[in-house]
Amino acid sequence: MSQVRLGRFRWWHIDQVLPLEADLFGAEQWSPAMFWNELANGHHYLVATDDDDGTVLGYAGLMVAPPDEAWVQNVAVRRDAQRRGIGRLLLEALLAEAARRGVRSTLLEVAADNGPAQRLYAMYGFEPIGVRRGYYQLSNTDALVMQRNED
Repeated sequence: MSQVRLGRFRWWHIDQVLPLEADLFGAEQWSPAMFWNELANGHHYLVATDDDDGTVLGYAGLMVAPPDEAWVQNVAVRRDAQRRGIGRLLLEALLAEAARRGVRSTLLEVAADNGPAQRLYAMYGFEPIGVRRGYYQLSNTDALVMQRNED
């Protein structure tokens, strides 16, 4: 099995992540403009690639809201690369960046019907603090708001 490399998400990765977005999120997928906006605003985005051929396996983003709050924007891993620890690797890297920036509280929204993602976040100390009804508008799916506080 090849190795996974984490690197900075750059503009040229956008075209590579769009098919992944469509597959994983369907009607709720992000547009190219949304990714461009995240990068233009200086948010911390990472891409996980196959070390052998550079194929994008996943990506994740973090928006830091000074002075000490951050939001995990997304964590996505290609279906055929799931269950290899890539999601954990991406999340750990985001949390390390948040700690480096002095973040005390990290929040995220996850689809209420996405049990695997909720379990991953719980493993890293995220706890449910609320529900956003119909947050994912096209599918009318609720979002669970989860938060992790630094001691």
